[in-house]
Amino acid sequence: MGLTKTDLFTAEQNQLAQIAKAMAHPARIAIVQHLLKINYCITGDLVLEIGLAQATISQHLRELKAVGIIQGKIEGTSVNYCINPIKWKEIKDLFNFLFDQYSEQKCC
Repeated sequence: MGLTKTDLFTAEQNQLAQIAKAMAHPARIAIVQHLLKINYCITGDLVLEIGLAQATISQHLRELKAVGIIQGKIEGTSVNYCINPIKWKEIKDLFNFLFDQYSEQKCC
């Protein structure tokens, strides 16, 4: 597969694509939904909640953290994760802007 020519697209288009890619796994959606539902930082209960191995959960958390959807705070020997509220609003605004561009029209 060739390289993506990201320079052909706007910063917003590239950012939306990165966020969509990070969210493009059902386990990551489940993690985000769980964090939104409980509305506080969590540590190790994701393994029980999601049903995947700790190593797999950790990889998904890394992907979500890499784009800023979640943030982690080290406390002792564990890391607490929660939704990054500033990034979440930014993501919401980006997607709302995209969705709001649609106006009902006759199609083909």
